Amino acid sequence: MAQKKTSTQNPSAPDLSDIESMGYEEAREELVRTVAQLEAGGTALEESLALWERGEALANRCEQWLDGARERLEAARERREEAQGEDSSEGAEPVS
Repeated sequence: MAQKKTSTQNPSAPDLSDIESMGYEEAREELVRTVAQLEAGGTALEESLALWERGEALANRCEQWLDGARERLEAARERREEAQGEDSSEGAEPVS
């Protein structure tokens, strides 16, 4: 059975460094599995805590991706509105 990595700062804490490189879908899928494992119960306290910590980190990673997507959508909307504003002002006659 594979050994779990642990953090160098806190030997009992799981190593969460792999989460930073995850894409949204990968992080979300693992989060769903982690939640299901926690909900199923039957794990020792230490393992449950490690799962909880990993789940929190996965949820934060998903939130980072969603925040980034939201920012990109807002920027695209702003560009579209600016372009529409320029198009409507091109046909207008100057005010004297």
